[in-house]
Amino acid sequence: MFKDQSHKLSGLQDLQDCTDRLLQLSTTQQVLAQDCGQIWVDELLDGSLRLLDICSTAKDCLLQSKESVYEVQSAVRRRGAEAAFTVGAGNYLASGKNVKKTIRKALGNIKGIRNELIVSSATKENEMLSMLKEAEAVTMSKLESLLYFISDPKGQSKQSRWSAISKLMQPKRVACDSQELSTNEFEKVDAALKSLISHKRASIDNFQSDLENLEMCIQDLEMGVECLSRKIIRTRVSLLNIFNH
Repeated sequence: MFKDQSHKLSGLQDLQDCTDRLLQLSTTQQVLAQDCGQIWVDELLDGSLRLLDICSTAKDCLLQSKESVYEVQSAVRRRGAEAAFTVGAGNYLASGKNVKKTIRKALGNIKGIRNELIVSSATKENEMLSMLKEAEAVTMSKLESLLYFISDPKGQSKQSRWSAISKLMQPKRVACDSQELSTNEFEKVDAALKSLISHKRASIDNFQSDLENLEMCIQDLEMGVECLSRKIIRTRVSLLNIFNH
């Protein structure tokens, strides 16, 4: 399931590449330098900071989740060390609650920005500015989807109309997006762990496999978010260069 999120991050990286190439064109630089008032300059630069802040939250949550996975994996390998497993499992679930709390706060901030972005994207002050704001809206929507994936996959349905903005980028993937509501790697490990703790029938071997899949998922997403962050920074530097000349 995480492959879909990975593809989305890859698509966002391509979007940032295209945006930066656009910003390198002399015609683009002239239009932005001449037509953008200080309010729009600040809005574009603040937008890049908002995206970087969301990326930072995602990276922190993924790192925390990865460390918890390592702790549980270590406990599972120590066969017969029930006390160690209990502690590791408890720490994993507690860490998961902290991650969910952090992401809920981030999602609340995104919700507060949402209407502003929609209004800004609809303001056709000039075509170039509108394109940049739409790119920001698409990026934020996809990052919002990633946060839901990490913390509450079933909660992605709460995105409602906001998800429609992201379809501007990949309209043919609408059918695929609905599949994200099924169980993902984070959910599988949570369910299996709770089953083991309650001494229900659950296979340790299957659980180890779920842990390995989650570990690969986290590592893949970490690399994707890190790469996206670097590209957003590059785009921000390009904007700063345009507005400072």
